[in-house]
Amino acid sequence: MKKVWAFDIGASNGRLMLSSFDGHKLYLEEIYRFANQPVHLTGHYYWNILYIFAEMKKAMQMSIQEGHRQIESMGIDTWGVDFGLLSDTGELLGNPYSYRNPLNERGMQEALQHISAKELFDITGVETATINTVFQLYTIKKYNPSLLENADTLLLTPNLLAYLFCGEKHNEFTISSTTQLLRAGETSWDKQILQRLLLPDDILAPTTAPLMVAGQSLSVVNREIGMNPVKVIHTASHDTASAIASLPLEDQQSVFMSCGTWVLMGVPVDRPVINDDVMESGFTNEGTIEGKYRLQKNNMGMWLLQQCRVIWEREGMATDFNKENQLLEAAPAYRSFINPDDPRFFNPLNMVTEIQRYCEETAQPVPTSQGEIIRCILESLALKYGWLLQRLERLSGKELKRIHMGGGAIRNQTLCQLTANATGREIIAGPVEASAIGNAIGQWIALGEVKDLKEARQLVGESFPLQYYQPQEQIQWQEAYQRFVQYTGL
Repeated sequence: MKKVWAFDIGASNGRLMLSSFDGHKLYLEEIYRFANQPVHLTGHYYWNILYIFAEMKKAMQMSIQEGHRQIESMGIDTWGVDFGLLSDTGELLGNPYSYRNPLNERGMQEALQHISAKELFDITGVETATINTVFQLYTIKKYNPSLLENADTLLLTPNLLAYLFCGEKHNEFTISSTTQLLRAGETSWDKQILQRLLLPDDILAPTTAPLMVAGQSLSVVNREIGMNPVKVIHTASHDTASAIASLPLEDQQSVFMSCGTWVLMGVPVDRPVINDDVMESGFTNEGTIEGKYRLQKNNMGMWLLQQCRVIWEREGMATDFNKENQLLEAAPAYRSFINPDDPRFFNPLNMVTEIQRYCEETAQPVPTSQGEIIRCILESLALKYGWLLQRLERLSGKELKRIHMGGGAIRNQTLCQLTANATGREIIAGPVEASAIGNAIGQWIALGEVKDLKEARQLVGESFPLQYYQPQEQIQWQEAYQRFVQYTGL
């Protein structure tokens, strides 16, 4: 049976998944999982890229030790926007900044004095946000100029990791589309934006289409790991693009939700949708594995709960998934709501305190117990997705009848049910490892083992279980939605 390695690396953890294919069915096995958190140092947040690279090699060694020696290829997907800089000799110039770097807000405001948010959106079709690569670059130029002056090549995170394995420098299309530097509907970097911001226009490595073989694993890597050469494939390098590739979307009336630390919600489109309504609603256009686009909104996901867990563990009140469900069930419903995407929740010192402060300032009952806070978070997330669905129908001009949820957060069955209730739509949840599966099927297509994405999605539907959720308590949820809109000002 043929096998490939799919590295799916998110903003909270990374994993190596082994995908096997017998010609009829896909199989997935987790080989190794490791934590991945930004490191706070000298007032900045960085990614420990060498640690990630070392953990990836460790995972490959473990796979080989388990008897998986004949590996056809490997692919890497990660979160978007972040990047590493290389010198002219190919050396990494320091640890890459995290998109949560607090200076980015100041950098964005200064950059927008040279080119407006509307101009940027009209050129790229991408929502203006502090995390975008364009503003990170401008922030470096303003506050760490020597780093940019010594840079020869910019590689986005998954392509930087691929470079460390194969030595080839490319920026794959789907990850490039997150930067707000790619001209909408094209695959070329927009030099007008770079020049307007006085940024170097020659450091971004050229873009390449998804499903391309970047090269072979380096001999030094092969010797260290004890493996035969492996093809390094640029599958859909953005984890959301990989996740959507795996979802068995049925028709043009299906919505996708890629669910993890962030939740990306949208619909596939052939071309970027660029107008004032899309921009003012905060939607964006990013690439898909087919070289097309997805009209979507980047929303808060499990970050809120993840950060509350950090506080509770610090206070000796650690929770787990089962305990959180029990605590939620014991807490009163529809009591307090927050806007999950309020900037105050982006990276607060204490998420629990920030949620309580929001409720106090909006004259709502302040959640005090863990159960009340968990319910506040999950109900607010679900209601925000209901709000987004209405806008997505307007912007796309489509009647949207069902929602496909994939990704690690769908393990939280309560969130799936609440989302069905808040949206009034059937939820089809699965697969859980959506990004890793999408990564793998991209490789299988590139290797010629699977014909195309349509065949791949059919294989996914036949190979991995799906769960279905129907809307419940619609009258109560409609009333809750009105209060949610009132308290959040949406």
